[in-house]
Amino acid sequence: MMPKATAVRAARVRKILDLLDRAYPQATCALLHRSPWELLVSTILSAQCTDKRVNEVTPALFAKYPTVGDFARASQAELAQDVRSTGFFNNKAKSVIGAARKILSDYGGQVPRDMEQMLTIPGAARKTANVVLGTAYGIAGGIVVDTHVQRLAGRLGLSKQSDPVKIERDLMKVIPEDRWILVAHQLIHHGRALCVARKPKCLECIIEPLCHAPDKTV
Repeated sequence: MMPKATAVRAARVRKILDLLDRAYPQATCALLHRSPWELLVSTILSAQCTDKRVNEVTPALFAKYPTVGDFARASQAELAQDVRSTGFFNNKAKSVIGAARKILSDYGGQVPRDMEQMLTIPGAARKTANVVLGTAYGIAGGIVVDTHVQRLAGRLGLSKQSDPVKIERDLMKVIPEDRWILVAHQLIHHGRALCVARKPKCLECIIEPLCHAPDKTV
């Protein structure tokens, strides 16, 4: 049974955060990048694709298109082929070119540091905006909710929602703001390593005693 009293639930969340700190003290974004712009491109490409695959594509991509202006002037058809292996390549190429042009025309060629401005950029919904703001700038505009965070939020009873925006709101209510950036990376790492979608490795999980998921394997 999940604890219902507010104080008990808050104490449980603190324990979960402490255990995540113990397991993943140095958790950070797995996407390789050298600038906020490169991180934005990598995050757009990571939709429905693994970070590993994106990291295999981006070194050659950024060598071919070194600047935001190079991406803005790129041929959409050619860029689509450059990122083909990441999947949904036509839409991603369109988004990346649109993002480059928007950043050049409205933000002086610099990726903005504001959530509202980030959300005006093609291809940048809240997840992407949170990744860039948190990792590139250290700005806690919210909590990254990808498929791993969504799954763990449900299993750990931190949200009953299925919509990522609503899940983010629930997490922001129970997790201190100074933990928003780190906790997302920790949950993502935990989701990849142990709390996988099928047959989670509960016997190896440090959080297992606090977990009430119906699909636990112990």
